[in-house]
Amino acid sequence: MTDRGRAMRPSLTFATFVTSVAAVCAVFVAPAGIASAEQSAQETIGLLEAEGYQVNVDRVGSGTIDQCVVTSVRNPQTQYRTIRVYRGKDSQGHRDYDYVQVVSSRSISVSLDCSR
Repeated sequence: MTDRGRAMRPSLTFATFVTSVAAVCAVFVAPAGIASAEQSAQETIGLLEAEGYQVNVDRVGSGTIDQCVVTSVRNPQTQYRTIRVYRGKDSQGHRDYDYVQVVSSRSISVSLDCSR
């Protein structure tokens, strides 16, 4: 292994760590506070979509969306993709890159009771 490979590893490890911590926090914080008695089903779905989620809806009953009540928000999934970011030239004139994980998609499931 070259010195260049060793020098890059800490930044890759740190970037992976930060991304993982952010993802875990988002999983526990965002979905838990979304569904409340004051919000309609449409508002809950809209908030999740505004946060970048692809919302998968399953429902019981045939009522319209304004008659539905959110019974659960669950199963948040986040998929990542690693991209290469050009940092410039290193001390020897070679191209230098960092590798960073970015969110490529987020999905979550919302259950509705539309039988009222």
